[in-house]
Formats: sequence, structure tokens, C-alpha cells
Amino acid sequence: MKETIDFLAEMPWWVYALIILGIITIKDIFFNRHHTIKHNFPIVGHFRYLLEKIGPELRQYIVANNREELPFNRRQRSWIYASSKQENNYQGFGTDQDQNSPGFVFIKPSMFSYAVKEGHPNKKQPDFVPCAKVMGAYNKRRKPYRPQSIINISGMSYGSLSAKAVESLNKGALKAGAYQNTGEGSLAPHHKHGGDIMFHFGTGYFGVRDEHGNFSMAKMKALVEANPCIKAIDLKLSQGAKPGKGGVLPASKITKEIAEIRGVPMGVDVISPAYHSAFSNVEEMMEFIEKIAAETGLPVGFKSAVGKMEMWVELADRMLEKGYGPDFITIDGGEGGTGAAPPAFADHVSLPFVYAFSNVYKIFAERGLTDRIVFAASGKLGFPESALMAFSLGADVIHVAREAMMSIGCIQAQICHTNKCPSGVATQNKWLQGGIDIPLKSDRLFHYVKNLRKEILEITHACGYEHPSQMTMNDIDISMGDNNLTMPLVDAYKYKKVPVPFESMEQLQACPYLGKAEPTKIFD
Repeated sequence: MKETIDFLAEMPWWVYALIILGIITIKDIFFNRHHTIKHNFPIVGHFRYLLEKIGPELRQYIVANNREELPFNRRQRSWIYASSKQENNYQGFGTDQDQNSPGFVFIKPSMFSYAVKEGHPNKKQPDFVPCAKVMGAYNKRRKPYRPQSIINISGMSYGSLSAKAVESLNKGALKAGAYQNTGEGSLAPHHKHGGDIMFHFGTGYFGVRDEHGNFSMAKMKALVEANPCIKAIDLKLSQGAKPGKGGVLPASKITKEIAEIRGVPMGVDVISPAYHSAFSNVEEMMEFIEKIAAETGLPVGFKSAVGKMEMWVELADRMLEKGYGPDFITIDGGEGGTGAAPPAFADHVSLPFVYAFSNVYKIFAERGLTDRIVFAASGKLGFPESALMAFSLGADVIHVAREAMMSIGCIQAQICHTNKCPSGVATQNKWLQGGIDIPLKSDRLFHYVKNLRKEILEITHACGYEHPSQMTMNDIDISMGDNNLTMPLVDAYKYKKVPVPFESMEQLQACPYLGKAEPTKIFD
């Protein structure tokens, strides 16, 4: 035995390398039936698959320029990272964008900016900017709600995101005075750390379902009564990344905690249908919303992607006829994110935000209904220029999802659907979650939201206004990509935004329905 060990120890390294290569070659030629390249080119083929595997990282960090990548390019990600870390988020030497490219946004400044005077709320807190409308005010809900922040966290479920990510977002939302949408996976303990909550549910009715998977009003009422952090209820019709697509929660992924939170049995696949069982048409949906609002006292609205317009017209007509309807509507653009979706759904099903929102808003504006509804906008709007364009089109609040994820560490690895998220944000892997420091990450979410609001306000002031809701469709031009011409939004989308009633920031600050923030963070 000793002689054998000594003999092996004295063999040169290249002999071992040849043995290993020989084993790989024999394995690939005689036993491999799944990979043609490896079979035909046993050694080189392995390098091909290695390069393919790390290709996205090579392109992201070495090959692509600052403006090339999708869904978020390097310049956008860098702005989020710098803003969340309180680092320098400026750029030097001027713009590096092609301002003649089609769709480029031009915001028109005023010759004289709005002056923030002594005693104004923004003198103490430059990012203080609540929603100009109150959810549930028109329909006289018992518990109306004015979001303290125009920037809020979009629906992302516990299960899609990790426990530490959800908790970080909620604690950051509390500091920022924003609300957090739960996503359709129900309200988890990780959502309950002080931040305002918009409870979101879809066709699976998770957290508010009976033993047969149908909606339970009793459970909805009990959930709201037990959790005063819930300020509004959001009914999901569809989302931009996969409208009309149901889902399956495999039994293998259902932990005891998730089963309790969602109200589902363990050991059985849970189906989320592509349609609701509680209603099947516009009139039934309106009645469903009214029943929930009556039982809970909260503002109730819905989220939807946009495609065919007939049902939007029907909804507006019925609201005009009956005198009631949803308190808020979230329009989710087709460029919005998701943890997992078939490529054809993500790429081709539903309209991008600007077309979706303008088509829907126009219908309600023509019927004089915009004052009844708080319009929430989502779909890559977590940047100052994008958010201000949404406000100019008629949006009242912005929902951010992937941008919020990036503020707490997401690196756009785009493997959310594999449970292998390297930053621990979109995975249930305990080891990967271990890298999330909740106090640090909650601060970063807070700083991102704060700096985004601050920059939105600075540009708003440069346009001569006090609040973004005052932006009009004549305040923004878009490049048409034709002989370097530009066109105001009002001409491009063929409607006029209805002016939003607004008195002053002081009036919004004094509103009794204003959402909450961590006391030490409101005016520091």
C-alpha cells in the first residue's frame, strides 16, 4: 500500500490531467446521449457550455455599454444603488443619451422655478410629497386613506421574495412613509413591522379563502380587523408580465408557514386559476368591490394589465350610471416584472405602460370620472423622468417593484424563477438569505424612495409647480424619431389630463387620513 501511495505521489500532474480528460472523453463519447456537442467534441464542448452559463454575467459586466441592457441598463441600476447607499448619484460631462431616439422624454422647465419658502413642509423635508387624492373619499368609505408617499412598493409576495427581503421592504416603507403591497401570497408576519399595507389578492384568494378555495368574506373581515396596518384592499385581475395566466404552487414548495399564511393544505399542489370564481363580468366585479368595502370600511380597488378596451368602457359607463365603483385602479404596463412567466406572455401579451394608461385614463376622463379614482401606475417607473411622465399622463401614485428589489441588493441576475437568487432577495434558500442585513437593507430602501421623491420634486419645482399632480400633458414632449421632431403628450395621446384639485403641501400635511411614517423620519 505504501509503495502504491508513493508511486501515485511521484506521478507528474499532467498524468492526472490526462487521466481526467480521458475519463471525460470516454464518458461523453460512449455514455452521453443528451448533449450532441459534448458527444462530438468531448473536451471543447464542456467549455462551450461553461461560456454559455456565464455569458449573461460577461455581457452584463464586461461587454454591454451603460445604456444597452434590459430590463434595466447599467446607468439605471447605478442610479438606484447610489441613491439607496446615499452615495453620489450625479453624472459628469453631460448626457450620454441619444436625445433624438424615438420616445425620448423631454421635460419642459419654466423660466421661473417654484420657490420653496420658509415654513413650507419641503423646507424641512425636501422629499415630503403625499398623494394629492384620498382613496375612498368619493365613495365615502369609513376609513379613507391618503398615501403619505407618491412612491410605494408594488405587489411582491412572500414566497416569491424571501422573508428577509419582505421584512426589509416593510421596515424601509415605514421609514419612508410609503405603503407596501403584499402581493397575492397574502399577509405574512414579515409584512407586519409597522409599514402601511395594501392587501392584495388574486384568483387563489390566499389568506381569505375557504376550504374549497373560494373567497371568504368572513376571513377578509377578520384579517382586516386583526391587522390595522391594512389601509386598502387591492383586487388583482391581471399583471402586465403575464395577464390571463394562472399558476401552480407545487406541493414541494409549500412549507408549514406558507400553508398557514395562504390558508392552503400541505402536500397538495395549489392551483391559481386564470379567472376569478367570485365574479365573471364587470357588473359582478363592481358589486364584489362594494361588498368588501362595506364589510371592511376600507378603500377597495383593482390592478390590471390592459388589452381590449370594451370592458373598460363598460366599467366607466356603469360607474357613471350607478354612482359608485373602485376607489383606485392600478394600471400595470406590459414591461412590468414577475418572478416567473412564459416568454411569450412577458414579451407580447398586454400593452406597455404609456399606451395602456393613456387608453384607460382617456375613457374615464371623457366621462368626468377621474376625480373618483386614485390612479396607480406601475411598469419601470422608478426613475424621476419616468415617474413625472406618468404624473403628466394622469397618474396619482407610482408603484415600484424591481427598483425596490435593487435598492436592497438585487443585481438583476434574472434567475428569480430558479430559487437561486444570489442576493437572497428572490429565493427561499436560507443560506442565500443570510447575506441580507435587515436594518441596513431597510435603510437603503428608505434612502432610494427618499432620493427618488426628492428628485421628482426638484424637477417639479423647475417646471414651476409645487406638486407633481400639477404636471400637465403639455409639460412633456417626446421625440417622434422623425426629422428630430418632438410632440407634446397631449398631441401624441389625443386627450387632456383632468386637473387634480390641489391647494398646498400644508393642506396635504394636515389631512387626517394621511398615511404614517416612522415618527423620527417625518421631519428630521
